[in-house]
This record gives sequence, structure tokens and C-alpha cells, in this order.
Amino acid sequence: MHRPDEQSVECTSHEKTAVVGRTTARVALPLSAVDGDSDGEAEADGSQTNDGDLLEDFPDETDELELVHSRLSSLANLRLDRFARHLRKLCLRQNAISHLDPEVFKLLTQLEELDLYDNKLKTVGDTLDDMSALTRIVYFVQNKISKITGLESVGATLRSLELGGNRIRHIEGLDALVNLEELWLGKNKLTKLENLSTLSRLKILSLQSNRITKIEGLDQLADLEELYLSHNGVERLEGLENNTKLRMLDVGVNFVLAIENISHLVSLEELWLNNNKITDL
Repeated sequence: MHRPDEQSVECTSHEKTAVVGRTTARVALPLSAVDGDSDGEAEADGSQTNDGDLLEDFPDETDELELVHSRLSSLANLRLDRFARHLRKLCLRQNAISHLDPEVFKLLTQLEELDLYDNKLKTVGDTLDDMSALTRIVYFVQNKISKITGLESVGATLRSLELGGNRIRHIEGLDALVNLEELWLGKNKLTKLENLSTLSRLKILSLQSNRITKIEGLDQLADLEELYLSHNGVERLEGLENNTKLRMLDVGVNFVLAIENISHLVSLEELWLNNNKITDL
């Protein structure tokens, strides 16, 4: 088992990819669509990828679409509506998308996985309101989101939420996610563990590289198996009385002075306490 300092990137090619049933079709984008690497270039040349239909060669029965590093700033001209009956996964990593139009997404009612890693989103808004089939992943890592909102409609179905690498200051807006099993909030601006009590089915909680100073607010997370708190300001091991299913506890690179209050964690398999202020074992 490894620590989740960086999440793996599954879809990394400069290609349009479509999956129909068990068949995967790949069509390379023109070089002009993937050459530039500056934000200004991508927006200035948006017409190279936003004009016309990039997906015109793909059948309506497509199950999965990947448009990675395609310099997209808008989805308006992709005609995603024609895939609505079959599309299960939409991967739009490493583009320049700053706004999610609800009119585009409200038709994608069969979508189970949405990946918008490394874009320019500042808010989710009401984009997910009609996407009750989302079950596996909502992946909004490495954007500019400052507040967690707009998740109520996927509360009963969503299993994994990834919001690492944003600008979030408070854990909030999660009350409806009663079936959530994984929550990834690393590399934000969080200072406190709060508003987690309704996530009773949570198994993985990742909060590395924030500004948290105290382990608290985990009383209701009895099913928690993995807790990642490295690179914070934690001073003491505490607040884990009810988390007896923990298998992984990572509190590396903090300010912990002593190993204490963990003898009851009988399921613990891995304990990371490197780079703390512990003097005696």
C-alpha cells in the first residue's frame, strides 16, 4: 500500500478516445490542438478545438469518452447530448474548462464517472442536479474550487469524491453523501476536521498537505480504514477512539511529540510518523 501523495493519472494521451461496449476507438487530435502549454495560448487558440464537432466520428452508442489535454475551454460544440443514452464515463482531464453548463450535463443521466482533473473550475454549481447515476467518481482535482457545493442530488449514489489541489478552506456541503466511501481533500487550505458526521460509510479519508492542527470530528466514522494526514500541523495523536477499523494511519511530517492513544487500534497495519518531533519510543 502506498501513500496517496499524488493520485495516478489514468487517461494521459493526446487523443480522443471512445469506448463502445468492449471496443476502444482512438483518433489522434491534430498537433495544433495539443501543442501549446500556456493558459493564454489555449484560450487564444480555442477555435482550433472548440469549432466543429471533435466527436463526429464516434457512434451514439459510445460508453466512454476521453478528451485529455485537448485545449477545450467549452463543451458547447461537442454535442454530448447524442451520447446521453449510453455514456457512462466522461474524462476531460487537463483542459481549460472554467464553467460546467447544466444544460449540457442534465441530459447525461446515465453518467457514472466524471473526471475534470486539472481544469479551471471555480464552482460546481447545479451541474450535477440531474445526474443521479453518478456512483463511482466525481474527480475535480487540481482546479480552483474554493467551496464545496452542488452535491445534494448525487448524495444517495456517489461513492468517491476527489477535490484535492483546490482552494477549499472548510469541509462542508457533504451532508447528503450518506453512501460516500472515499473522500480526497489533500492539498487545500483546510484548518479543521469538521462536518463529517453524516459520512458513516466512509472508508478512506485523505487530508494531506493542509493546515490541520488537531485530529477531531471522526467519532461517527466507525468504518474508516485509511486516514491520511501527512504534511499538516497535527501536534497530538488523539480523537481516534471510535475508529477501531483503521488499517492505515499516516501522520507523517507533522508536530507530534509522542506515540499515544492508538493502542486500541488493533486492526492497524501501517503507521507513518516520520518527520515529527517524537524523541522517545
